[in-house]
Amino acid sequence: MKIIHFDRKTNELKLVLDNVDDLWHLSKIIGPGDGVQSRTVRSYKVGNKEEKKPVTIMVEVAQIEFSPTLNRLRMLGKIVSGEPEEFVQLGKHHTIEAEPGTKLLIIKNWKTHHLDRLKKAEKETKKPKIRIIVLDEEKALNAILRSSGIDFGAEFYSNVSKRDDKADAQEKSYFGQIASEIERHPEKYVIAGPGFTKDNLRKFLQQKKPELLNRIMFESCSYAERNGVNELLKNGILDKILGEENAAKEEKLITELVKEIHRDSGLAVYGLKETRQAAEAFAVKTLLILDDYLRTNKEAEQLVEQVYGNKAEVVFFSEEGEPGFKLKGFGKIAALLKFKMR
Repeated sequence: MKIIHFDRKTNELKLVLDNVDDLWHLSKIIGPGDGVQSRTVRSYKVGNKEEKKPVTIMVEVAQIEFSPTLNRLRMLGKIVSGEPEEFVQLGKHHTIEAEPGTKLLIIKNWKTHHLDRLKKAEKETKKPKIRIIVLDEEKALNAILRSSGIDFGAEFYSNVSKRDDKADAQEKSYFGQIASEIERHPEKYVIAGPGFTKDNLRKFLQQKKPELLNRIMFESCSYAERNGVNELLKNGILDKILGEENAAKEEKLITELVKEIHRDSGLAVYGLKETRQAAEAFAVKTLLILDDYLRTNKEAEQLVEQVYGNKAEVVFFSEEGEPGFKLKGFGKIAALLKFKMR
């Protein structure tokens, strides 16, 4: 995501979407009554024929639908402005469809948590998410997966000949180069390829650099080439890893919350009333809240704004996972505290 312009006076924000994560974030931010403007296509009747004309339209959003499988965000509402005027019918309903690459202008009553979420999404676009190495017995190809796309990096060549008496030493040198490359970067790695080379690399790392295995996932792919990387992405490896990361953070926080509640330590509260009292006392260290609860409850939204003002951390939970289900049982909102309230 790239934020192009934000005008606090007019509440106009212009941005460009980079990936499906951006669509998901927007689906949690845009709501009924917000204005969304984009280039789109509108049907126009000429005699007995119907033609489609490119237009710029702003709708007042009434309904929003997000489809991660189709990489699409649909915003349905009444047309409030647009051009060329001869192809725009004010008051009629229209659906703006956004996908990676779409430019949008959004007008809404922006809250701190909205802007914070967009800024984090923009920051995430720029940094590596996952590093991938596809390899076989002859070479290894590095790839960096960012929100904005794939950057292909260095290649390592093994020079291993099975007929050579020095084959074992050559293989260890080859694997040593790969291990050094992994050590240079803190991100998670996916290592994949055809055959047994990846398995031999795993054995090498177990002996020489076992600590690296904690952030490596081994998979299979058909080629140690660029199309091998594309094969991994088509098979959903990105969603698998990022989903595990998000779920791991949520699980860690909900586990800590349950532990403090059971200990009766006074370092955790749950429910809107108790959490608000903790926020008013500047006691909140980390606020846990269900995404949909934030969108549908004004008091919860006000509380989140207050917590942001207190410089505390806010973590949004999805209702789809087990941690979100547990948080729902605690009133959909809870907090870990910096100090005891009693």
